[in-house]
Amino acid sequence: MRTMTVPELTLNNGLRIPQLGLGLWQVPDDQAVEVVTAALEAGYRSIDTAAAYGNERGVGEALRRSGVDRDDLFVTSKLANSAQGYDSTLRAFDATLDRLGLETLDLYLIHWPLPGRDLYVPTWKALEHLYVEGRARAIGVSNFQIPHLQRVMEEGGITPMVNQIELHPLLPQRELREFDAEHSIVTQAWSPLGHGRLLDDGTITAIAAEYERTRAQVLLRWHIQLGNVVIPKSAAPDRIRANFDVFDFELTEHDMERIGGLEDGTRTGPDPDVFHGD
Repeated sequence: MRTMTVPELTLNNGLRIPQLGLGLWQVPDDQAVEVVTAALEAGYRSIDTAAAYGNERGVGEALRRSGVDRDDLFVTSKLANSAQGYDSTLRAFDATLDRLGLETLDLYLIHWPLPGRDLYVPTWKALEHLYVEGRARAIGVSNFQIPHLQRVMEEGGITPMVNQIELHPLLPQRELREFDAEHSIVTQAWSPLGHGRLLDDGTITAIAAEYERTRAQVLLRWHIQLGNVVIPKSAAPDRIRANFDVFDFELTEHDMERIGGLEDGTRTGPDPDVFHGD
């Protein structure tokens, strides 16, 4: 196994999270064992799944087979949209742990705020209960905008430790990242490559050629240097390994600005303010 050390960020409760992990969106359950195994062999120790992905059992099986010490792993999962609400969240968490075959989860997230349903505050209070019990070592949210964050902080008792959001050069989320930083919330980026759209961008292609790196490596390095936690998804072992190999070069400030200049507001996923979870 690789021994490269991945930088870590400290959450607001003192727990440390690897800055690079493997995302498992759209990885079928019957492929999850192979994909997670390849990632662990490449050196990944942070694995990000969700109840909605339908692959928690495969993830758990890969973790059991790997021989990697549980204390060296950072496992994240997310609440299904249909399970929002206090009691239903607690039941859903139990089911996630059962599917993963784990006694505790390192990070548990509300997957979407779903403001039209107006259940994310009692759902957050259920996560707080799980955290106080010690069954979730850290709790956070996903796809929360500033008003959603403000409300859970005002009506709950614990500030989220992570906000996992769509984030890439087309949608760098500066205001939201600044809010997160001001409140000691770690920003985690999903769709870090813009759902693949940025891999054909001329600026990214030129910078990759200058550094003799892949376009994905350049994009991931941009995230790392911004201070984001990043969870690229891939099912191909060669790309999984390549995406991990981003810690032995550094982009110049000029190149960081060139990449940041690609912003155009494009989303690859739903708008959290209007998404209903259907």
